[in-house]
Amino acid sequence: MTLKIEDLHVRVAGAPERDIVRGLNLEVAQGEVHAVMGPNASGKSTLAHAIMGKPGYQITQGRLMLNGEEITHLPTEERAKRGIFLAMQYPVEIPGVNVGNFLRAAYNQVKGKNLTALEFRLLLRKRMQMLEMDPSFAERYLNQGFSGGEKKRNEILQMAVLEPRIAVLDETDSGLDIDALKAVSNGINALAGPQMGILLITHYQRILNYVEPQFVHVLVNGRIVKSGGKELAQELERSGYEAFRENSQ
Repeated sequence: MTLKIEDLHVRVAGAPERDIVRGLNLEVAQGEVHAVMGPNASGKSTLAHAIMGKPGYQITQGRLMLNGEEITHLPTEERAKRGIFLAMQYPVEIPGVNVGNFLRAAYNQVKGKNLTALEFRLLLRKRMQMLEMDPSFAERYLNQGFSGGEKKRNEILQMAVLEPRIAVLDETDSGLDIDALKAVSNGINALAGPQMGILLITHYQRILNYVEPQFVHVLVNGRIVKSGGKELAQELERSGYEAFRENSQ
């Protein structure tokens, strides 16, 4: 499966009347790890939300293609059913709903199944063992009282349960200390493989010390201004983004 982004322009509701993403082209296939790096306000999160179809993110030009099917105007739940997943930068707290019940509902909806509580508990236990997570985590209310690292690990657990074909990770490394970063990175690496394409969106090179991309793209002012291999991330670490801004106008 391949996600193809063609000449994408995206505007955000309530923001000034201008496109945040401006003519972006990108192709992510199963088995590939792509990193999109850029400074603040470059359009990284806007891109992630547009791919997932979040309300308020209007595609004004271009299209999204998933394995030859146009999904530009599909609602979020239909994109999820087709195998797209978004790990959010700021996961939402849902008091009164525990992690296990939330994941069971999500799994049954996305997969079109109706697993019993016992059947799903067995599946969830396997995924948590793979990610080296304590089973008691599943009994906690979703993201309530979670540390930053726990919230991000919970996003990776969702990814493990839903088994998407294309996973978009929106600044999964933000706000993490070094131990949490390693734990989250280990989870991503445990899930990466030929059945999943990963689009890893980040400010910094540090997560790429643990999750190695085959492709790195520099996003500035809503456009990808340069693409390359992992050495491009190292170049950014040395020189910063300023050298790329003149190519983005």
